Amino acid sequence: MADDRPQAVPPGGAIPYLSVTGGKAAVDFYTRAFGAVEEYRALADDGQRLMHSRMRINGGLVMLSDDFPEYRGGGAMPPPSGVTVHLQVEDAEAAWKRAVDAGATVKLQLQDMFWGDRYGQLVDPFGHSWSIAAAVKAG
Repeated sequence: MADDRPQAVPPGGAIPYLSVTGGKAAVDFYTRAFGAVEEYRALADDGQRLMHSRMRINGGLVMLSDDFPEYRGGGAMPPPSGVTVHLQVEDAEAAWKRAVDAGATVKLQLQDMFWGDRYGQLVDPFGHSWSIAAAVKAG
């Protein structure tokens, strides 16, 4: 389980911060689909929604929170943007299967691409796009 004490995140790089409806379920999905390890979790005052989660996925940080319409004037949560979170892995087939088995839907089938990667795109149950790639082994 995640550490309940906040720890400073070192500066540098770019960290995706995802907003979802169903934060706890999202962390569970990312754990099953991408091997996420949650490092920190803070619940909102309601004890149900995630105010903040910090996860390590494929060696990098991803942060996440539930949507809080009451802090942005109410209304529906905006749809995810055109951003795709990319995972460069050693074994694209295994990573792909794990994500699909966990419930990700295929957006672009995993295939060998002209630039030398085996590459595909998925959409998670929370509407966010992910890509998975591995260098094609010369054989």
